[in-house]
Amino acid sequence: MARRSTLSALFAGTALGCALLTPVTATAATGDYESEDATLSAAKIATNHSGYSGKGFVDFGNLVGSYADYSVNAAQAGTHTLTFRYANGTADDRPMKLVVDGGDKGTVSFPGTGSWTTWKTVTATVQLTAGINHVRTVSASANGGPNTDKLTDSFSAPSDTEPPTPPKNFQASNIRPTAADFRWEAATDNVGVTRYEINRGGNTLKVVDGKTTSATVDQLTPNTSYDISVIAYDAAGNPSQPSNVVGVKTPPSDDKTPPSVPGSLKATGSTSDSISLSWKPSTDDSGSIAGYDVYQGGTVVSTTSQTSATVTDLKPNTSYTFTVKARDPNGNASAASNSVTAKTASDSGTGGGIPSYDKDIAKVDLGWAVGFLPNGNALATERDRFELLQITPDGKKKTLGKIPGVVTTNGEGGLLGLAISPRWNTDHAVYLYHTSSSDNRVVKVTYDGTTLSKTTTPVLTGMSKNQYHNGGRIAFGPDGKLYATVGDAKVKANAQNKSSLNGKILRLNPDGSAPSDNPFYATGGNARYVWSYGHRNPQGLAWDSHGRLWSSEFGESSQDELNLIQKGGNYGWSACEGTIGDCKGTIAPKKTWPTSQAGPSGIEIVNDWIYVAAVTGKQLFATQIKGDSIGTVSAVFSGRWGRLRSVTKTPDGHLWVTSTNNDKLGGTPDTIDNVVVQLKFPGAALAG
Repeated sequence: MARRSTLSALFAGTALGCALLTPVTATAATGDYESEDATLSAAKIATNHSGYSGKGFVDFGNLVGSYADYSVNAAQAGTHTLTFRYANGTADDRPMKLVVDGGDKGTVSFPGTGSWTTWKTVTATVQLTAGINHVRTVSASANGGPNTDKLTDSFSAPSDTEPPTPPKNFQASNIRPTAADFRWEAATDNVGVTRYEINRGGNTLKVVDGKTTSATVDQLTPNTSYDISVIAYDAAGNPSQPSNVVGVKTPPSDDKTPPSVPGSLKATGSTSDSISLSWKPSTDDSGSIAGYDVYQGGTVVSTTSQTSATVTDLKPNTSYTFTVKARDPNGNASAASNSVTAKTASDSGTGGGIPSYDKDIAKVDLGWAVGFLPNGNALATERDRFELLQITPDGKKKTLGKIPGVVTTNGEGGLLGLAISPRWNTDHAVYLYHTSSSDNRVVKVTYDGTTLSKTTTPVLTGMSKNQYHNGGRIAFGPDGKLYATVGDAKVKANAQNKSSLNGKILRLNPDGSAPSDNPFYATGGNARYVWSYGHRNPQGLAWDSHGRLWSSEFGESSQDELNLIQKGGNYGWSACEGTIGDCKGTIAPKKTWPTSQAGPSGIEIVNDWIYVAAVTGKQLFATQIKGDSIGTVSAVFSGRWGRLRSVTKTPDGHLWVTSTNNDKLGGTPDTIDNVVVQLKFPGAALAG
C-alpha cells in the first residue's frame, strides 16, 4: 500500500485552468517510468504508432476517467518535476487530471502535437516524499487522453521543513444534533498554508483548503460529546501544532423511534466463570446504534458497541439466561431479543482463556504503562503527571519521582511507555518513552529498588511529536532487543518513508545503537532502526510462544488493527487502512474492528491468548492464537472501568489492567480516579 502523502502540484495556469507547457530542467536525480508498466484502468497498451520508447504506449480510449497509475520512487523528498512524453494527433487539447497519492493536483494540458507519431513533453511540478509516490493521470474529457509514452521524474529542490503556526481562536457555534459550525484564525507559513484538518482526537472529521477558515462538520452523532481541534498543513505536508481544543456536545434529536430488535441471540462458548454471546445487529432510522445492553433478568450485566459480549464473574456449573436490547444515540431502547440459556463449565482449575475480575489494586491518575520488577513490585507511568510510580502486589502505591524533560501535547503525548531491563538485577535500568519539548524519545533512568535517578540518559531521540499519533509503547523482546511503537505524528507520508522514525515499529539495542540484523540496516540513517513500517499509530507489543511479535494499531476513520509483525514488513498506511484502500503488496491485519468500537491500545499474550485493552470500546478483547491467525474474539468488562489503556501479566499469573478516563486533552484530572485492577484466569477454555 503506497503512501498517501501530502503533495502539491504547482501549475502555471492557462485561461482554461490547464497547466502551461514548461521546458524540462536537467537535475541530478532522474527516473524514467514507462507508461506501459503503469497500473491501467479502462486504458490499454498499444504499439500502432511509431516513435515510442520501451515496449509500447498507453491509449486511454475516448472516454472520461481512464487512467494510468505510476509508482514513482523518489530518492529524495522535495520539489520534483514530472515530465510526460506524449502524442496527440488531433487539433484538440486532451487534458488529464493529475492525482498524487489520492490528492487532486489540478489538470495538465496535452495540446495537439501535429500527428500521432510526433512526440512532445509537458511538465508539472509537485512535492514528493522519499520513497514510493502514486502518480495518476486521469482522462478529463470525452475524447480521452493523449497517447502517453513515459513519465520522467526529476528532483528540483529540497523539501520545506518549516511547519505552519498553530491556528488560533478555534470556536464552535450552531451546534445541532448531527452537525456543528467551526471557525478559527488563519495560520501562517513560510511558503503557504494549503489545507486545514479538523480533528477529533487523532481522527480527521473535515478537510478544507488553506484559504478557508471556517467549516461545517456534519455526520456527528446526536447526544454525544466531542473534543475537536484544527491543524494547518503546508504544501510539503508539515503539520502545525494543533489549535486550542473545543469541547462540543451535540443535543438529542427529536427521534423517538427505537432500534429494531437484536436477532438470533446465541451462546458461543463458556468457561467456569463466563459465558460468551453473539447476536445479529439492529438497525435504526438515525443510521447508527449507540450500543447494546446484555440483561440477566432485569439487570444489565454487560454493555458493548459490538454484536458480541462475554459475561464474567459467574459461578461454575450454573445455568444463566440472557437477553439483549439495542440503544440508539437518543437513548431509545429496542424490545428484548430472544432469550438464551447457557451453562458455565465445571471448575477444572486448568487456567487460561477468558479472565474474570479478581480485585482492585490501586487508584491512579492516568496509568499508561505497567512493568514488573523481579521482586514482584510494579512500576507504572503517569502520563500527564510525568511521574513514575511503584505499586506493590497488595496495592501500596509510592511516587518515586517526576521524570525530567517530559512535556504534554494536550492530547496523546507525555510520559508513555515503560520497559524494565532484562538485566535489572545488575544494571537497575528502566527505559521510558516520553514527549520532550522537541520530540518523542526513549530515555533510560536507574532505579535500584530504593532510589530513582534524578537525570535521564537519552537512548533514541528524534521521533517527531504531535498532539496525536505519538505511539509510545516500548518492550524488550525475547531476543533482548528493545522495540518501540512510533506514530506518524499526523504526517501520513512518514509511515512509508524509511528515513523517518515515525509510523514505524523500531528495534534497537539497549544502548541505543541499531542492531546489524535489522532489515534496513544497510540503508543507513534512521532506516537502520526500522523493524516494520506503514503504521499510522501503533500501540501494544507482545510476543507469542513462537517468539512472534504482535501489535495493535489505531486506525483513522474505518478500521483499527491487530497485526502479526514481520521483519521488514509494510503494513500499508496511508494508502491502506486495515483492509480498505490500496492494499496490494502489503501485510493484512489478523483482526480489524470499526474505529468507533475498539481503539486497541496495550496488549498482552499469556499461553497464546491475546488480551487487548480498548480505549474507545471501553472493554478488554480476548482471543486465542491459532497458527497464523486467531480464533473468536470475546469482549469482556464492557464499560465497567471505562477506557482501558494497558494490560500486563503479573509474575504470579494474573493480569493487571489500567484505565485512562479523562485522557483526551492532556492535563491532570482533579481526582485520582482511574483504576489498576487484577484479573484472574478461569478453569476452562473458550469454545471456538
